[in-house]
Amino acid sequence: MANQEICNWTATEMAQRIRGKEVSCLEVMQAHLQQIEQMNPTVNAIITLLPERALEGAQAADDAIARGDDLGPLHGLPIAHKDLVPTKGIRTTYGSPIYADEIPREDGLIVQRLRQGGAITIGKTNVPEFGAGSQTFNEVFGATLNPYDMTKTCGGSSGGAAVSLACRMLPIADGSDTGGSLRNPANFCNVVGFRNSPGRVPVWPNDIGWFPISVQGAMGRTVEDVALQLSAIAGPDDRHPISIAEPASIFAEPLERDFKGVKIAWSPSFGDLPVDDRVSSVIEAQRSTFETLGCQVDEKLPDFRDADEVFKVWRAWRFAIGYQQLIKTNRDQIKDTVIWNTEEGLKLTGLELSQAEVKRTSLYHRVREFMQEYEYLILPVNQVPPFDVNQPYIEEINGVAMETYIDWMKSCYYVTVTGLPAISVPCGFTPEGLPVGVQIVGRHQQDFGVLQLAYAFQQATRFVDQLPPLLAQ
Repeated sequence: MANQEICNWTATEMAQRIRGKEVSCLEVMQAHLQQIEQMNPTVNAIITLLPERALEGAQAADDAIARGDDLGPLHGLPIAHKDLVPTKGIRTTYGSPIYADEIPREDGLIVQRLRQGGAITIGKTNVPEFGAGSQTFNEVFGATLNPYDMTKTCGGSSGGAAVSLACRMLPIADGSDTGGSLRNPANFCNVVGFRNSPGRVPVWPNDIGWFPISVQGAMGRTVEDVALQLSAIAGPDDRHPISIAEPASIFAEPLERDFKGVKIAWSPSFGDLPVDDRVSSVIEAQRSTFETLGCQVDEKLPDFRDADEVFKVWRAWRFAIGYQQLIKTNRDQIKDTVIWNTEEGLKLTGLELSQAEVKRTSLYHRVREFMQEYEYLILPVNQVPPFDVNQPYIEEINGVAMETYIDWMKSCYYVTVTGLPAISVPCGFTPEGLPVGVQIVGRHQQDFGVLQLAYAFQQATRFVDQLPPLLAQ
């Protein structure tokens, strides 16, 4: 069996073929290691690779099958973890020269669950420094390139993960999302990234366990592959006090659903946000797809007033907690945007934090009441298509200046502060051939429902099948 054929299988198909003994775990691993050898020097997505460990893990996985052991849903699938999550005995740099040689003593919970589900760790994927900014570059490993146009950014902060999926170097990938880090790179790389509800995938270790702004979760080449991964990593853990009690098994249920008469709110420009015409045009062209699925599509949007202030306050507060001491001791080794965001957090008063929380609660209820009528929101993921990889961040859109390095991500982080589940699923391409995703947002903790509509849209359009030009060469 050709290596390329194996790597082109979806994770769901790959797992089924492994279970059916049509292919061995060792064959799957060898195929992916060869794909990494061919692709990774060009795109720089996987920055720590452990081939011997990977092959040993694959052999152990085959031995388990031979013994008749119970197999997890991810049995035999290679995975590289985002370089922000700790991996025991495997270098974890956070994209920072300060931690260039850091070797954690424990795995993050998401890594533990992935392995318990049968996935085999092969290394780590690239990130921006400390995950700050939706553009993947750092002083340790350099930039990760977009395989659809290698002069463009792949987004971030889960950029290495998205590119690894797009280039068929991995069948599944993990990531995290504060202001869009699972959605943005998926959108830029024509794969699927799902920001699940806070607590759906418990986070440990975690020094701010009640904080709902940041989540960990799944990325895949298809919606089914994301659901497959969630069937291993979701579910409660009492070390994360906001973890959701529902079991992971709900994500193993069929994704098919009848959407006749389902009401969705449609806003391809996200209200009055500046959105590049190339992005809104691609999304607008798919309105008829949702209508064909049976949805009632109304051009409406809930009141997102105060979302910008709330997100920036809580993000700055988080940076202050995480990096104030590091800036005191290693300021010359930290990029300017991390320093700025941390110092903004240090300026915050107790009153400002409390006011932000009141506004966040009011925002939640405005959106909740709106979504009693509309089951879904359909929005852009990003306000711009992939941009120059040498540009750290977007400074203006449609002539509107961006105030900070994260303002161009409002279409993602406005959703973040609501706590609602949101997915980026491939939606089409700009005239230049750059990927554009659509953001599907669901009701409070209705994660599976978001996957169902995303799956229906994916099956109707199949943009997920369009490979990067790099793979066609």
